[in-house]
Amino acid sequence: MPTCTAPASSSAPARRALLGAALAGCLAAALPGAAFAQGKPITLIVPFAAGGGVDATARLVNTKLGEVLGQPVLIENVAGAAGTIGTQKAARSAPDGLTLLFAVASPLNVAPLVNPSAVRYDTFKDFTPIATVGVSPFVLVGRANLPAADAAGLIEYARAHPGTLNFGTDGVGTSLHVTAELIKQRAGIDIVHVPYKSGPQVLTDVAGGQLDLAVLPLSLALPFIQDGKVRGLGVTSKARAAIAPKVPALAETPALKDLEVDSWLGILAPAGVPAPQAAKLAQAVETTMKDPDVVRRLAEIAVRPLVLAGPAFGDYLAKERRTVQDVVTKANIKAE
Repeated sequence: MPTCTAPASSSAPARRALLGAALAGCLAAALPGAAFAQGKPITLIVPFAAGGGVDATARLVNTKLGEVLGQPVLIENVAGAAGTIGTQKAARSAPDGLTLLFAVASPLNVAPLVNPSAVRYDTFKDFTPIATVGVSPFVLVGRANLPAADAAGLIEYARAHPGTLNFGTDGVGTSLHVTAELIKQRAGIDIVHVPYKSGPQVLTDVAGGQLDLAVLPLSLALPFIQDGKVRGLGVTSKARAAIAPKVPALAETPALKDLEVDSWLGILAPAGVPAPQAAKLAQAVETTMKDPDVVRRLAEIAVRPLVLAGPAFGDYLAKERRTVQDVVTKANIKAE
């Protein structure tokens, strides 16, 4: 515990002022997370490369979040191994509120199930959920000359021709792959997975007719859908996306009526961050996500603001883990 003394002064008012300042400084130094309160920069780890969808969302949020908190929020891209390297770095950081993780499902709720030997953190023990910032749907697309005009027609055709259609995603055991397998399981169809290294490669091959189908982020596929290069069969959110009102929700199809998959984006802190700091961060996220400019700019990349803070975010993660576990087990998904 630091020792505090008031500097000497010739006048009583000055002595009282100096004493107050000294006591305030001593209290700040003694409190956990004092650096957080003093406005030091916060590092927001994005576990993917700069320029991607996750990074773009983080960069639309971090500046306003810093303004609300009264301290800079600086992005650090730590890419590699499907997001697990950056996630591990965040998990091992000091729980002082100065290092946070900008997360999505893949490294937190998919990788631990499909590639457990490569994951060196526990989603539920090594992190404190702060808040989600938003959700964005995936979309099922097909080549322009696919022998099915909509999702219902696709299911009918696939059931009549099992194993003849294929679909591409950005790799084995990714969120896109798990979502596609969930669609297959709910629809009762047999289509063959073709793993790629990236979503843009998949989209190019669907547009070129080399692939029949793909599950992709809506923000990536939308320009191709609008230009008629691929057919938008349905978004994975429960309702249609505001940015693409002509693309139906897959849940509108009777065989998929209960389907609802949203790709969430959110902020977590290392486990052990003091509760007052976690609460302050969650409140700052909520304020940030009400900013009209942030909302407008996120809408342009198909992200809908949605804040689930603290325990609500934790419950959401736990529910998602159970869903992913069920899909992975039934489809026998294992990392290559």
